[in-house]
Amino acid sequence: MKLLAILLCLLILALPVSALEVEAPTVPEMGKQWMPHNTQSLAEGLLELVQKGILSLRPDLKEASRVSLGILAAVLMICTVQSVSAAVKTTAELAGTVAVAAMLLLSTKSMIRLAADTILEIGAYGKLLLPVMTTALAAQGGISGSAALYAGTALFSSILQSAMNHVLIPGIYLYLALGTGSSATGESLLKKMAQTLKGFLGWLLKGILGVFTTYLALTGVVSGTTDTTALKAAKVTMSTVIPVVGSVLSDASEAVLVSAGLMKNAAGIYGILATLALFLHPFLKIGVQYLILRVTAAICSVFGSSRVTELVEAFSDGLGLLLGMTASACVMVFISTVCFMKGVS
Repeated sequence: MKLLAILLCLLILALPVSALEVEAPTVPEMGKQWMPHNTQSLAEGLLELVQKGILSLRPDLKEASRVSLGILAAVLMICTVQSVSAAVKTTAELAGTVAVAAMLLLSTKSMIRLAADTILEIGAYGKLLLPVMTTALAAQGGISGSAALYAGTALFSSILQSAMNHVLIPGIYLYLALGTGSSATGESLLKKMAQTLKGFLGWLLKGILGVFTTYLALTGVVSGTTDTTALKAAKVTMSTVIPVVGSVLSDASEAVLVSAGLMKNAAGIYGILATLALFLHPFLKIGVQYLILRVTAAICSVFGSSRVTELVEAFSDGLGLLLGMTASACVMVFISTVCFMKGVS
């Protein structure tokens, strides 16, 4: 503890220069147009972000509605053909299911690409933001806490991106293929395989995020207490060990630490808004597609087209997994930044 206190003393003496250099990295190009003008107030920034996100959804609503109308047109045609001739019922259902799958795959593929790009952008920005927050928290006295927060976030962000590239996105494509096959053929085995795969992908996402939040909770309690004790020891050491001016330096260090905390919080607010600027529009865009497909599936069930209904539900479930992936990437950076802003008490 004495050694850590001495290190904190040396760090505090160097703070007047380093504390002024705490600044969040600029938001990437992908999120610049969504970044709010006011980056000093979190509440006002969030309100502006939401307003921009909602106002930008008109083209996405039109596109999702166009796909929905195409699906409903295919369902009406299937019902019309079946009412004319019962002999071609199976053929009509198969042809209609394939046509609907082609429409859905085209739009869903672009959503998968959007989600993947968003997760990569959030991860890349987090790699720039978190070292800044780590430096600021360490300058404020949270040496072990900042190291634990940074290490955990970097590790779990890497795990999420690796899982996305090698498991989640290939798994979503496989799930859509199984769902399409099950709807087209009516094979119950394919349906069970699809449901099992969906459950596994959802469990994997929840598991990564759950372990991450548990890690932050445990390390935050332990390291935060350690840092607080060490910081108090540093102030006492400085006040008693340094002759003549020890008490003056101790009082000055308190002001410097407050300054470092303010700079850290300003960088944290900007970082949160920048992360949400990268996240919000893609999330809303995928969310609109998801909700409209849910409504479309409900309408299809009214017409009695069970195979097309199952197919649309499968694709909406795939979009739901995409929403979970994108939200998990954002939540990791968001929670970590809030923990850095909380600092030591």
